[in-house]
Amino acid sequence: MRLTQYTDYALRVLLYLAKHPDRLCSIQEIATAYDISKNHLMKIINDLVHANYLVSVRGRNGGIRLARPPEEINVGALIRHTENDFDLVGCGRCIIAPACGMTSVLDEAVAAFLAVLERYSLADALARKGDFLPLLKVVGP
Repeated sequence: MRLTQYTDYALRVLLYLAKHPDRLCSIQEIATAYDISKNHLMKIINDLVHANYLVSVRGRNGGIRLARPPEEINVGALIRHTENDFDLVGCGRCIIAPACGMTSVLDEAVAAFLAVLERYSLADALARKGDFLPLLKVVGP
């Protein structure tokens, strides 16, 4: 299974903000840190604000931050939110799908994949490896 770039960037945003809990971060700062498009991030961040993963503060000293602690952000739930297609091979468009045993096998595989992700919070992911901030292009505002 391959997740979309949208999900990849959403995860990166949340990880970055979790590493900066004491301040608001700008979209430009995050885009620069990861060397990705600010315009693309704006769409993702808007979605994450509306889904209550992030809080956005407008104005000169505004920015974004996590809406809740990293321990309360479930990775599986986030991926269910950001991905819209878990059909691994397009069974819904296949003529033999109603009689094919692979359909249920693939559905079971997707369910297992999501079940693993649902066991982890953003905090769990942050705790699994070393600090990634030194690997980014810019750290801090």
